[in-house]
Amino acid sequence: MNLADGRTDPSSGSNRPSSGDSDGTGDRLVVTIDGPAGTGKSSVARTVGSRLGLFVLDTGAMYRAVAWLAGRDAIDPADEKRLLAAMDEHPVVSQPDGDRTVVEVGGVDPGDSLRRPDVESIVSIVAALPGVRDRLVDAQRDFARRHPRLVTEGRDQGSVVFPDASARFFLTASPEVRARRRAEQIVEKDGGSPDVGEILRGIEVRDRLDATRSEGPLIKPEGAIEIDTDSLDLEMVVERIVSIVRDSMPGGKSDHSEGTGC
Repeated sequence: MNLADGRTDPSSGSNRPSSGDSDGTGDRLVVTIDGPAGTGKSSVARTVGSRLGLFVLDTGAMYRAVAWLAGRDAIDPADEKRLLAAMDEHPVVSQPDGDRTVVEVGGVDPGDSLRRPDVESIVSIVAALPGVRDRLVDAQRDFARRHPRLVTEGRDQGSVVFPDASARFFLTASPEVRARRRAEQIVEKDGGSPDVGEILRGIEVRDRLDATRSEGPLIKPEGAIEIDTDSLDLEMVVERIVSIVRDSMPGGKSDHSEGTGC
């Protein structure tokens, strides 16, 4: 499997979260996976969740949902006051659905529209707004209270939202590799001939915005395990994370220190 491939293999040890976990009675286990765009966080999180029987929280989809709402209602993505009012009227709600998260905006599921270029182009602007971040961080923590055994992916999950997580990971890859992966995703999904150079420029802009914003900037959480995915496929990354998480559970066999590879 490739890191650009968002699909999971149902034959590869899939375990659905139990109903006991969903009502908060299970033992807490939170795994965070952070990193910049194009490192395969979503694919990795879904597969790790399937292997370990954890709920999956896609926080990037929550920010894209707010960006989608801004576009739908013709709101300037930098207009925090209007955006917060729109979120009051059309709440952004995440619900687990198997190995993925369904994000609804006022009861509407935007589906694949969250990945449209017009949404992607403004999501960093929306994500930099303190009021929006506060609102969504509260929602993410509420999700964890309702589903205390989960894997969550984003840019500030291990540093801001869940600094006390059971296991924290930070995925990296060079901008060139990430641009190539995004282009492969586009070809597989929609066909055509995407401009890798244009995708690369967009990734570099997104990286600067994410790393320099005042609220929840993209940083490697202190103590998180770094995995450079440049030369790794999905299965290699998943196996490393699953192994570390299992070893960290009661009765686990080893203590993993920070590293940069598999």
